[in-house]
Amino acid sequence: MDGKKIEQEMLEITKELMKDYKSDRAIDKLDIYHQPNKDSIIDITNKLLRIVYPGFYRDHVYKVYNVETNINTLMEDVVYNLNKQIALVLCYDKTYDGCGEEICTTKAEELSLAFLKRIPKVRALLDTDLAAAYDGDPAATSIDEIIFAYPGIQAITIYRLAHELYLLGVPIIPRIMTEYAHSNTGIDIHPGATIGEYFFIDHGTGIVIGETTIIGNNVKVYQGVTIGALSTRGGQNLRGVKRHPTIEDNVTIYSNASILGGDTVIGHDSIIGGSTFITESVPPDSRIYYDVK
Repeated sequence: MDGKKIEQEMLEITKELMKDYKSDRAIDKLDIYHQPNKDSIIDITNKLLRIVYPGFYRDHVYKVYNVETNINTLMEDVVYNLNKQIALVLCYDKTYDGCGEEICTTKAEELSLAFLKRIPKVRALLDTDLAAAYDGDPAATSIDEIIFAYPGIQAITIYRLAHELYLLGVPIIPRIMTEYAHSNTGIDIHPGATIGEYFFIDHGTGIVIGETTIIGNNVKVYQGVTIGALSTRGGQNLRGVKRHPTIEDNVTIYSNASILGGDTVIGHDSIIGGSTFITESVPPDSRIYYDVK
């Protein structure tokens, strides 16, 4: 096929696509400048990791030697870009439906600053998570190794940052952040989940933690665990309903266990064995194992 014929075919295909874009479906939006920029949000997430762990994530852009100046430059970068992205996503919040650009921009600035003020709180929680990982894994040679190498810590870090934005009522951005962590680590933690201190994910691949999950302190979760909904057949009617379990303090959940349902409570100091399937509450100090008989 010669070049001219290929060019003509491409023009015809483009015309057909343009017709298809006029079908008025959700996928037919064309105004990209009024939509959040996923790449920008991922870039913000990576810069936040540098702020949280200043000695571990090297920056190849900012060539400054004073830590305070470096962090201040990073913070200015983050807040500038986060302001823009939050202003864009506020249109998805009915509270701001129809509001002008100035109002959305002002609110975005307030939310960005409120979020950044919460970073010390996030770092305090992460310090407990790192302690749990080090104390709970004899293969760990140092905290540094855990920060550099453990996918669970990366997923938890991004979750804890995204969770603060979620609590502030920022739409979409928290989910983009945790799905970025999901794609990198294989660990899916919804930003709406509530997770206490000293949380340890061991190995991590395939873990799912749903939106309305509540996890207490000193909980350890192994690979392949699902803490999920029993059924989502109700669809959007279930929005805002507690659909996911509550895990109390000092619980260990071994690999490939499935714990489902909003009324399901795993009592404190329990051990949930591998490959178990739980849809009812378990009292404190329980030992639940899969029976191969």
